[in-house]
Amino acid sequence: MDPNPKSHPILSYVMSRIPSMGPRYALPTTRASAGAGSSAGGGLPSDSVEISIDQPSDPSTSSSPPPPPQIVDRMPHLAHPKLFASMANAVTNVAQTRAILKTLGDRPDHEAVDEARAKLAEIDCNLAKKLEEIVLSPRPSNIDLFEWRTHLAEKERQCREEAEKEKSYYKGIIALDEMHEAYAKMLKEAEENLVKIYENATDDKEGGAEGSVTEEVNEEVVGVLREGLGSDDLQRVDLSGRRLRILPEAFGKIQSLVVLNLSKNQLEALPDSIAGLENLEELDVSSNLLASLPDSIGLLHKLKYLNASGNKLTSLPDSICHCRSLVELDVSFNSLTYLPTNIGHDMPYLQKLCIQLNKIRSLPTSVCEMRSLRHLDAHFNELRGLPLAIGYLTNLETLNLSSNFSDLTELPETLGDLTNLRELDLSNNQIHALPDTFGRLDNLVKLNLDENPLVIPPPEVVKEGVEAVKVFMAKRWVDLLVEEERRSMQESQEQGQTGWLTRSTSWLKGVSETVTGYLSPRSPRDPYLDQQL
Repeated sequence: MDPNPKSHPILSYVMSRIPSMGPRYALPTTRASAGAGSSAGGGLPSDSVEISIDQPSDPSTSSSPPPPPQIVDRMPHLAHPKLFASMANAVTNVAQTRAILKTLGDRPDHEAVDEARAKLAEIDCNLAKKLEEIVLSPRPSNIDLFEWRTHLAEKERQCREEAEKEKSYYKGIIALDEMHEAYAKMLKEAEENLVKIYENATDDKEGGAEGSVTEEVNEEVVGVLREGLGSDDLQRVDLSGRRLRILPEAFGKIQSLVVLNLSKNQLEALPDSIAGLENLEELDVSSNLLASLPDSIGLLHKLKYLNASGNKLTSLPDSICHCRSLVELDVSFNSLTYLPTNIGHDMPYLQKLCIQLNKIRSLPTSVCEMRSLRHLDAHFNELRGLPLAIGYLTNLETLNLSSNFSDLTELPETLGDLTNLRELDLSNNQIHALPDTFGRLDNLVKLNLDENPLVIPPPEVVKEGVEAVKVFMAKRWVDLLVEEERRSMQESQEQGQTGWLTRSTSWLKGVSETVTGYLSPRSPRDPYLDQQL
């Protein structure tokens, strides 16, 4: 909940230097001191808070992370009492929101939010059915029409109240998630606002080293913008390794851009205006400091290659599912704990998915809808298994599940349906037995089973190589099928004998009924004789 010193350096610094950041943050008086015996600068706002520049709050009583020590070196004017007081007043809303969120709790995970939305839809559907039943219910003849309508209205009210009561818990989960999302945007806006306050305060001062460095860094970017906005021919831009920290919003106006390389920089965020790159096919933002990708990335409908590896991503935006043209997606070397629930439903052309070196515990079932997938690398995660529908990935050629360590203990039987699989790495896991269908992987030529407590197949077979493993598992599969067939035939024979006895009993019963009917005494009067008489 506290601002990250790396992504929000000024905001983190300001909040850590204020003694109290509770809901009642604003105080009626202001005293800012830069040292013993010094007085505050004139003209301070009357609604500022009490601040001590040289006497920050006790770290043991503050939950804010310590600010990076270089911040004052890079921005020396932060130590000015009047400027700091102005910044402190600008973060009041952030402090109040943070205090509220600390009371409400941490942000719910992505799966919990998705489940809450599904539950709400289910409750609404059930409510609609109940209301329809109420409306169509017949009125008893002994009840007055007005009284019946009153009765129906009361039943409808009760149904709605029960539904709302049931929905309140799930609505709370979604509301909490939305509050955390709004808080994240608030942090971003607050940081931008503090940057503007600092820049405005230092406009009339002599430019320091920081200003000159910024101009040098941005000079090439400005040149690219001028070239791109002045013509429709600019298709490739390579700004890798330029130590860029900010990508201007104006980049989104270079609509002719097809390839954009921003790798090996210091970018902490991408502008939402990136959605304007409607012809972009390749985007490389690897080896930066990105904590998230903008939601607008889902509007890049022509994007085929996206490399966001080597950043600080903890999640991917759900909108990435709308990048239907993606062929390769690399989000390795991040801190992802999950993939978007629907990531596989709208990516029919994805051939390569790299999610290694993250903290992912499970793959969403929708991944199994990526029917064009040929390469899946998920090593060094926390995977506990694979979806049962993994066998649908019939075009998969390379699968790396190594180094999931104690989490990965078994594989589904549907693994044997990956008939085009050529390379499989299962090393450094806790797998005791390969699935019985493993012998069906006819095209497998490379297999790594090192550092697993394998029992099936036995170690001596594993040492002989991939062909020996395939033969062993294939023979085991045939033996299992023969045994299953034997049992099936035995059961069929038993059922056949039972069927013969049942049919014989049925036949005897039919004969018995016929004989009984024939021998039963006739009616004492003959209708024909009665008619003649």
